[in-house]
Amino acid sequence: MKELLKRLCNAHGISGYEDEIREIIKEELAGYVNEIKTDSMGNIIAIKDGDKPAIMLAAHMDEIGLMVKSIDKNGFIRFIKFGGWFDQTLLNSRVVLHGEKGKRYGVIGSKPPHIMKEEERKKAVSVENMFIDIGAKSKEEVEAEGIKLGTPITLDMEMRELINDRITGKALDDRVGIAMMIEAVKRTKSNATIYAVGTVQEEVGLKGARTSAYRLSPDVAIVCEVAVAGDHPGIEEKDSQIKVDRGAVITVADASGRGLIAQKNVLRWLEETAKKEGIKYQLEVAEGGTTDAAVIHITKAGIPSGVVSVPTRYMHSGVEVISLRDLEESAKLVAKAMENIDLLNI
Repeated sequence: MKELLKRLCNAHGISGYEDEIREIIKEELAGYVNEIKTDSMGNIIAIKDGDKPAIMLAAHMDEIGLMVKSIDKNGFIRFIKFGGWFDQTLLNSRVVLHGEKGKRYGVIGSKPPHIMKEEERKKAVSVENMFIDIGAKSKEEVEAEGIKLGTPITLDMEMRELINDRITGKALDDRVGIAMMIEAVKRTKSNATIYAVGTVQEEVGLKGARTSAYRLSPDVAIVCEVAVAGDHPGIEEKDSQIKVDRGAVITVADASGRGLIAQKNVLRWLEETAKKEGIKYQLEVAEGGTTDAAVIHITKAGIPSGVVSVPTRYMHSGVEVISLRDLEESAKLVAKAMENIDLLNI
């Protein structure tokens, strides 16, 4: 699973440009499902035929990223953000511009502190005061490299192994969820019908989940995601009790109830499966943030939905950190939940 996750994390795909990730899912699940198709939104849907009920697994393919907004006469590129960036994490990063002539590399720069006034140095640099330098001398040189308005941009960051079975990289949100979904489909012995869906544009409005759930109309859904870990400096336990190496995270409610409030039978299904199978888990009640489940569970007449997540540090940056042990427990929980579907009363 580590090699699968590495392949997913090192691939690139901001919202609306998820092609690389879609191809990996297709390659990984071919032979494990009966049909794989891509819908008009770009969601990839892998179908494993079976009996009732129909279970939808969903994990979003897109990562937060940037897009070229303008190019000045000297060849410096201004950009907009796709998704929930904290501006300070962007400054001085290396980036990849996915232009018409292939990948081009650049750096995000700004006015250096040496010539900032005292008041300027006390403030964080905002995106409006950043730019990308690809080494070009003019706008014409940038365009000659195949870069134009609308070119998508991602971080130039590769997955690396830390100690204690922990890894770091970009886009663990939500390539971790994709890996979890793929492994669950490969491992499960469930006789249920399974829809494994790689959704598009989650980071900019949960868009792909909304349309794919409407099309498939499953009986129940599990969203494979990441959860904010609260076990490092800067976070108090009262704000997040989720810890790395404590196992899979089962969401009770997120976004203070404005997102998902998991139904009692779904929570019971996931918790009883974890207890029965000896899977480590922890519960999450979150004030902020939500997932594809927020729109799936209110599709049509309503689809009972749950979320299984991997604790993640430093989310929405290029150095997100997870434990492979937690990913293993999460994939196992999803796979076994589908086998223990009798524990779900729907």
